[in-house]
Amino acid sequence: MPHRIGVLALQGDFKEHIHCLNKLNVSTEEIRNPEQVKNIDGLIIPGGESTTISKLIKIFNFEKVIQNHVVEKKALWGTCAGMIILAKTLTEVNPKPLGLIDIEVSRNWYGRQIDSFEKDINIVGLNTPFRAVFIRAPVIQKVGKNVSILGEENGYPIAVKSDNILATSFHPELTGDLRIHDMFVNMIDKK
Repeated sequence: MPHRIGVLALQGDFKEHIHCLNKLNVSTEEIRNPEQVKNIDGLIIPGGESTTISKLIKIFNFEKVIQNHVVEKKALWGTCAGMIILAKTLTEVNPKPLGLIDIEVSRNWYGRQIDSFEKDINIVGLNTPFRAVFIRAPVIQKVGKNVSILGEENGYPIAVKSDNILATSFHPELTGDLRIHDMFVNMIDKK
């Protein structure tokens, strides 16, 4: 049976993730209500504005279904703001993260929108560097013992994995390179 991956479509760049997954011929769904999460094999929380996404997750009662998704060992991936949402702790007071991956994240580490940049990053499991797009990107300050670092930028982790959870501080969906999306799909195969 083919995989079905949902992208949380409350705010942010969910359409770009859908586009990447469609290029990989993966069945996708824009997730707009909690009931939909029960019928998917993988979930992506996209980049966007982390405070807004966090508030919408709470308003629309997504917290419990996302936590259950992880407990059921289904794949979960947070990009940029999504990584902030998944973190155990933040260096800032708000928003309150879901605490699903043992990392401490600092929001907007790389500055404002005008400070956005691209850089080739070595990612564990990829044969050649990945051109990462950083937009008001967070960085991981601390990594728990069950978290594997997949990539770093200037000595800080920017791509990590723990069990069925993947987190990246950059935006793979804004490149033409589908390798990290493919990595996520393969996480479902290994379930």
